[in-house]
Amino acid sequence: MAINTIGVLTSGGDAPGMNAAIRAVVRSAIASGMQVIGIRRGYNGLINGDTFELDARSVDGIQTRGGTMLYTARCMEFKTEAGVKKAADICRYMGIGGIVAIGGDGTFRGALDLSRSGICTVGIPATIDNDIACTRYSIGFDTACNTALESIDRLRDTMQSHERCSVVEVMGNKSGALAMYVGVASGATSILIPEKPVDLEKDVFERMRRGRIQHRNHHIVIVAEGVGHADDIAKAIHEATGVDTRVTVLGHVQRGGSPTARDRVAATRMGCRAVECLAAGLTNRVVCAHNDEIIDRDIEEALAMQPEFHEELYRVSQMTVL
Repeated sequence: MAINTIGVLTSGGDAPGMNAAIRAVVRSAIASGMQVIGIRRGYNGLINGDTFELDARSVDGIQTRGGTMLYTARCMEFKTEAGVKKAADICRYMGIGGIVAIGGDGTFRGALDLSRSGICTVGIPATIDNDIACTRYSIGFDTACNTALESIDRLRDTMQSHERCSVVEVMGNKSGALAMYVGVASGATSILIPEKPVDLEKDVFERMRRGRIQHRNHHIVIVAEGVGHADDIAKAIHEATGVDTRVTVLGHVQRGGSPTARDRVAATRMGCRAVECLAAGLTNRVVCAHNDEIIDRDIEEALAMQPEFHEELYRVSQMTVL
């Protein structure tokens, strides 16, 4: 049966580029003759009927803005069977035949539940952590990397002036992808990630001592948030080396800001592919980046996949840090 109306929502943590994905969904759907309903505050908004119609004009220019114009929120009710049924009933009442859900693994699990309740669903990966196993790239990662890198470059200036060590904690949840990319790009002294055992003596102290022999008077240590407390690491560095050490936790600043060209283009391609899936009558799909192609996978298959660690980048990171 042809789908005449689709809904679009964002769920979980926000990521730069979500707005570009929303824009692509709306404009490609309208070009295919479909009506688009915006759903505010994720699945919470769907359950409570917090919706409005989106047209081409309403998404004009939003690709330049960070965050999400649809807002995002957690929804415990949607994790219950009754909550999912209520959401599906709202869809049927409003004539929404398909949902595009933009977010991470939790968002996709919600889409899977909706699909099992008879609503066509397609997920789009968006998280700065880039830790979604089914896709090699998720919307927001490039912008977050560039935001963190700009801050670290600024920190380097003051660390050099005072001959200090800066321990910089970046986001990433349980993934070290963001830390590795930022660490390589910034030329960090050390990069600590949760995927590899951390030996402070070998991975940090010894590198700093070798750096001082080579007349390097400042150091940057990048720590993924899944490794441990940056304050504890900084204290250990100072005790072992005597170097004045300061901590900077970049935090949620990494989620904000205007998305980069890469994130805007990736979001646009993924948004268009999601609409193509729904137009073809497909359901229970996740749009994924595979090499330079945009493909789609079954949600259950996608959720069962294990994250692939970037061994080559890790090897490069170990050879290029001081």
